[in-house]
Amino acid sequence: GPLGIRSIALSGLFLLAVFGTLYVARAVFMPIVLALLLSFLLAPLVSGLARLHLPTPLGAAIVLLAILAVVGYGAYWLSGPAAGWMEQIPQSLERLKTKVQPMQESVAEISKATQQVETLAKGGPEQGTPVVELQRPPLIGTILNQTLEAGAAIVVTIILLYFLLASGNLFLQKLVRVLPRFQDKRTVVTIVHQVEKDVSLYLLTMTMTNAGLGIAVGMAMYGLGMPNPILWGVMVGCFNFIPYLGDIASTIVLTLEASLTFDQLGRILLVPAVFFALTSLEGMIVTPLVVGNRLSLNPVAIFIWLLLWGWLWGVPGTLLAVPLL
Repeated sequence: GPLGIRSIALSGLFLLAVFGTLYVARAVFMPIVLALLLSFLLAPLVSGLARLHLPTPLGAAIVLLAILAVVGYGAYWLSGPAAGWMEQIPQSLERLKTKVQPMQESVAEISKATQQVETLAKGGPEQGTPVVELQRPPLIGTILNQTLEAGAAIVVTIILLYFLLASGNLFLQKLVRVLPRFQDKRTVVTIVHQVEKDVSLYLLTMTMTNAGLGIAVGMAMYGLGMPNPILWGVMVGCFNFIPYLGDIASTIVLTLEASLTFDQLGRILLVPAVFFALTSLEGMIVTPLVVGNRLSLNPVAIFIWLLLWGWLWGVPGTLLAVPLL
């Protein structure tokens, strides 16, 4: 009836308003969501320190400083190989251009012939056609703005994460105190604890699995003679947090690097083949055994959810999509 149609319409408008707000205010909501998910992952460590009679704020500071120290040392250790690889990008592009020169010439000849056919079909070249040139913002300014935004989001996430870890169950206690009925209180506590358990278990198992995959890929790339194998292992471990799309991106990068490193077609194709074998082993055997069916999700739902959050928040959205789902 009319009430049902009106209810569906209002629900649709509400969803559009929610997603529009998340898109416009992503600089505010993204650090909040990331801090909440990380708090689920790190809360058991803080609880363990609390059982050792350490104050919760001190335990949160110790855990957070330890995580930052490990991440900072890893970034510093990888900065050398990453900087060296970026310095070699111009020479690598020249070598790639030399390798694809014959193919490029063939494509240029086909394009030229196509333009000639179009010119003949139009009855000759047009004269006096105005040319419109679009002015793009400077690349350096765009990179600087994005870097500043990312830095500000990281700082806000770290500060909010500390307060979430230091507060412990304060928000849950206040929420339980507000609810009037005992049944509601018990239901809320059960739901919150189950969500924390599932999300922390998922994040922990995926972190360990991706770290193992990165180590295996790094060792395989070293055996195949690829330069900077540790860099590629770390890249694969980070990209694997994004289902499907991460594997595609890793395959493209590794194949391009192999085409720049080797001359034989067999050695070039061996790199993506080995990577595909390792990811297949991880995806079809290791992850199902570790995670189990309880946290498994529909692949169609995952892909649609990735597209949605990728459109809303970009690369950070694709990283947060699966834990949110």
